Amino acid sequence: MNLSSLTQRLHQLPSVFREALFPSDLGNEDPAYLEWQQGFMRRRLSLSLRIGILAYLTFILLRVLLVLVNRSTVPPSWFAMAGASLLGLVLCLILHRGKIGRRYPALIFLGCSWSITLIEQIWATLRGVAFPGVFAWTLVFLVQATLLPVRWPLHLITQVGLLGYYLIVNSLLGLGETAGSMWDATLWLYLLWFCGICNLSVFLYEQLQRAEFRARRALEAEQEKSERLLLNILPESVARQLKQDQRTIAEHFPEVTVLFADIVGFTELSAGVPPEEMVWLLNQVFSKFDLLAEQHGLEKIKTIGDSYMVVGGLPVERADHLEAIANMALDMQRAIAQFKTPNNTPFNMRIGINTGPVVAGVIGVKKFIYDLWGDTVNTASRMESQGLPGMIQVTEAVYVRLCDRYEFKERGTIYVKGKGQMKTYLLLRHAD
Repeated sequence: MNLSSLTQRLHQLPSVFREALFPSDLGNEDPAYLEWQQGFMRRRLSLSLRIGILAYLTFILLRVLLVLVNRSTVPPSWFAMAGASLLGLVLCLILHRGKIGRRYPALIFLGCSWSITLIEQIWATLRGVAFPGVFAWTLVFLVQATLLPVRWPLHLITQVGLLGYYLIVNSLLGLGETAGSMWDATLWLYLLWFCGICNLSVFLYEQLQRAEFRARRALEAEQEKSERLLLNILPESVARQLKQDQRTIAEHFPEVTVLFADIVGFTELSAGVPPEEMVWLLNQVFSKFDLLAEQHGLEKIKTIGDSYMVVGGLPVERADHLEAIANMALDMQRAIAQFKTPNNTPFNMRIGINTGPVVAGVIGVKKFIYDLWGDTVNTASRMESQGLPGMIQVTEAVYVRLCDRYEFKERGTIYVKGKGQMKTYLLLRHAD
């Protein structure tokens, strides 16, 4: 009988046994849990097979030594039986490492158990006796329940298969020890309770495993949700530092580019519009800006009312931060043109850009926010607040760095609060 026909026969078993042998075929369990259980079973099977092989080698070696020193006479057939059991375990280990073991570890489980228990019974039958190896059986069943506490019906199959062979075959052959003094009602009751307790312990352990797995999955899902929420607030490197309980986080960046944007006359635009509708529209605008920031590899810092702040060159430094911010500003202009108020009034923006050194970090113990400090930030804010509607105003430092790749229009010298007279430029487009 080949493997295909064998598995077809096994699929005709009652559902409780089919679920133990082929759990993924029934679809009654969480696939993730079945995958974990399959992996757990394969790891434990590998350990059990190695222990079984080592145990048989020690018994064979001991018998050989006893024969060599003439302290005991061992029937040659015993070595044949032990060798057959050892060969069965080695074959199970080989199959366990292959395709059959990966797909059907339950069959390897049965092969492992019966290589130890059933081969010995076949040996006894061939010798013309019914040998009830009750203590060896219980030892095997206990080891199975300890090392492989999964799929309790599998444990029941190994027990029923062994006892079925012992009772049916020996009865048919008329080997009388099945009803003799060595196998009285006390031993039957002992074996019944022992097997029942082993199977019950595996069943209860499986329930605990399943509950623990689901709780762990739920916890991992919540942790992932919290992680995503934290990364929506803070850059990944900063979030990692914060999780390490580093209360004050501050870092100096020698050169970054800061952009401020503000919707012109937002207060007047929102007059007469329901608050919920205006907030929804503002969310649509800023969500579009968030996507642009992600596309350009920039770090959104915050929104304040109808103002938007984004920076290039931190927390991971990059050489092209100025170009990335300039491209972001031009894309923001195109994006804002697509939005209108419910009164069909188009939005308009002022954008200001500056480049230079900043200090960035997180302060406080509640409602963390990643923020920037320094003259570069203040000047970028002034570029926006004192800019022209619909225009991108930049400092001379930005102009000098980008004038060969972008088109600018000189605005001239303007008074900037806290800075005095400054020469500024208006970014128009990419150079052709």
